[in-house]
Amino acid sequence: MAQSFWRRLRRGQPIVVVSGLPRSGTSMAMGMLEAGGLAIVTDGLRAADASNPKGYYEFERVKDLDKSGDHAWLADARGKAVKIISFLLTHLPESYDYQVIFMQRDLDEVLASQNTMLASRGEAGGADDTRMRALYEEHLAQVERFMKNRSCFSTLNVPYAHVVAEPRAEAARISAFVGGRLDVEKMAAVADRSLYRIRGGAIR
Repeated sequence: MAQSFWRRLRRGQPIVVVSGLPRSGTSMAMGMLEAGGLAIVTDGLRAADASNPKGYYEFERVKDLDKSGDHAWLADARGKAVKIISFLLTHLPESYDYQVIFMQRDLDEVLASQNTMLASRGEAGGADDTRMRALYEEHLAQVERFMKNRSCFSTLNVPYAHVVAEPRAEAARISAFVGGRLDVEKMAAVADRSLYRIRGGAIR
């Protein structure tokens, strides 16, 4: 407890990180946090589209975490939420504390959603789904081990299907995880069941 207090005193407020695989509900989680009253880090450069009609909540400088080592913006992200896909989590410096809201979604649904997005853009998919599923499983296990072994990370796993089915309960969990000061009712209202169009790998 004392160690946690002194670390927080030295590093400042934690950065709330919304993470997960692409198409796992990270944009929805960011929208919930914003509606609940938490400041978010986004530049709005990627506009909403048919795949994400409520927006992507991205911040371009996040994409360079594994390239340029540009970490200066992280200081201003303390006390705010930022979306960072799971593939970039391991590039975060350990000089800050991170509260990671990790979105979990059935991998068949993730793959089907990714394929649908690519098709809508007229792009062909890459590896077959069986191969991609195995790669994702390995990646997720690696990320979980990475965060467990570093004191700068605390993690809340949030199943996408649970948010859609029980939005208020999951909103309350998320709010409690980041300090309990958010408007749970407004957060729950963001979880739009009509956007849960791909379930169990099938479009509905």
